[in-house]
Amino acid sequence: MSNIVILGGGYGGLTLVNELIEDKLPSDVRILLVDRMPFQGLKTEYYALAAGTSSDLDIRVEYPKHPQLEIVHGEVTDISPADRRVNFAERDPLTYDYLVLALGCTDSYHGIEGAAEFACSIQSLAATRKTYQMLNNTAPYGQISIIGGGLSGVEVAAELRESRPDLNIRIVDRGPSVMSGFPGKLQSFVADWFREHNVEMLSHITTTSIGEGVIHTATGDIASDVIVWTAGIQPVELIQRLEYAKDKAGRLVVNEYHEMPDAPNVFVIGDCSSQPFSPSAQLAQAQGKQVAHVLSARVHGKGIHLPKIRLRGTLGSLGKKSGFGIMGHTPIMGRVPRMLKSGVLWKSRRHFG
Repeated sequence: MSNIVILGGGYGGLTLVNELIEDKLPSDVRILLVDRMPFQGLKTEYYALAAGTSSDLDIRVEYPKHPQLEIVHGEVTDISPADRRVNFAERDPLTYDYLVLALGCTDSYHGIEGAAEFACSIQSLAATRKTYQMLNNTAPYGQISIIGGGLSGVEVAAELRESRPDLNIRIVDRGPSVMSGFPGKLQSFVADWFREHNVEMLSHITTTSIGEGVIHTATGDIASDVIVWTAGIQPVELIQRLEYAKDKAGRLVVNEYHEMPDAPNVFVIGDCSSQPFSPSAQLAQAQGKQVAHVLSARVHGKGIHLPKIRLRGTLGSLGKKSGFGIMGHTPIMGRVPRMLKSGVLWKSRRHFG
């Protein structure tokens, strides 16, 4: 009996599971998918749950059922590659022949005092549910401040504007513009949408600390009823504690097979893996497919050839009717990218990638 243990049932982990099932592994191979939740939460849609425009049920994807697949629930405390063991807080350890770390990311607060205590998060389903309550319990004309003008912050602000037109919404960012990492034409399009919809944008703001109901900055205090943090991510705490080679962002270094060089048969995919791409659901899914190919080849004793990962682009939404994206090197804006994103979501809910 060979055990393939997969930690994390998000985009990468679930893609890997589905690919392994389709590969028709030998009957003595068992797949164990470990996750806190009994379903995948579509993390790219957490902004809509936080804003109240999508329900909890809308962003759930059921895990597949298969005779060789076992779903394991529990809180992983640590892993021991030397013993090929995964330890849990309240259940017996699991032993593995192959281990895949697909645990995703958490907020990076960059050492800003008070951020973890006083800012809301959308990095986990539990945190997003709390953020939804905070945002939607805010009285009319209340002030919402979103720290971070990248993709997540922009999507939260736009969706909340459609959900709660009575609220005052601002984006606070240390850069020169919202979406500052994207082409200028796209930045202008998003900024124009926010101006048209009365979303305030504060640029070149350096947050020094956060208190209850206030953002302290280098140029003064910003009062807020609710503060939402979307200004950075890092690998989850379990990955942070592992003493293996990492890149400057704290992600584990892997070889061409997505395997840790100093821990044979331990693979890393998604936001915990050092890659020449920005973290994304699309990247995690691509890695999941490649690790499935590697594991299937090893189980069957075949050779391995992996093509280069090629990502299709990035899509973002501005409410339910407009959006933006990059396809190749071409910016796209308006209704078409929003429709494309809806199509991607439809496929994800149905295990089509």
